[in-house]
Amino acid sequence: MMIHAYRETYLNSAQSVLGDAFDYAVNTCKISGNDFVQLFVSSSVSRRMENGEPAVIAGKSGIEIAWEVIFETTGRRIESDPKERFERSVEYWIGWAVAYYQWYSSRRYSDIFKALSFDDLQKMYHTLHEADITKFVDIAEERTRGYFKDTNLKRIRTAYGCSQAELSRRAGVSLRSIQMYEQRRKDINKASAETLYSLSKVMGCTIEDLIEKSK
Repeated sequence: MMIHAYRETYLNSAQSVLGDAFDYAVNTCKISGNDFVQLFVSSSVSRRMENGEPAVIAGKSGIEIAWEVIFETTGRRIESDPKERFERSVEYWIGWAVAYYQWYSSRRYSDIFKALSFDDLQKMYHTLHEADITKFVDIAEERTRGYFKDTNLKRIRTAYGCSQAELSRRAGVSLRSIQMYEQRRKDINKASAETLYSLSKVMGCTIEDLIEKSK
């Protein structure tokens, strides 16, 4: 069972907010898409959106989010009036689609944008912007998994033939934690000795087998 980043109640708002933020930053503020991606992922705003903070994903407009990202990362205050638009831009779709995938996968925005650059997303727009969002999710998941190789935990669990839910039940470790370790959203190297021992005991491996070696 997939556990999403936050309650679905806020999903539509998060998509609209990030779509508007990208549209405004690129088309009104004339910041390149790649540059705004870097500003966004280095800001606290991206992490607060990942956690589904209502004050960010439902309490502010996309333009206000763009202002906050730009000010926090550059110290510049930009309050240009948004241009009137009668249809959604490529940039809006990029923010809208990525927000959905982040909610779906619970991945960090920084990791998503490592696997899918702004230029990659622009190329995807023409074939996917009118398609069901699940098609984008499938491609994004394939690209992201290809970029981030399996963790030792996932590799050993898969070889052992154990589902995440079964491992959770048998090891007494929450399903959410196992998913986050395998997605690299939590560092398994910082897990408690008790957690590592429980996981290794179920799968018949050593604690050292689960540790991620630094590259």
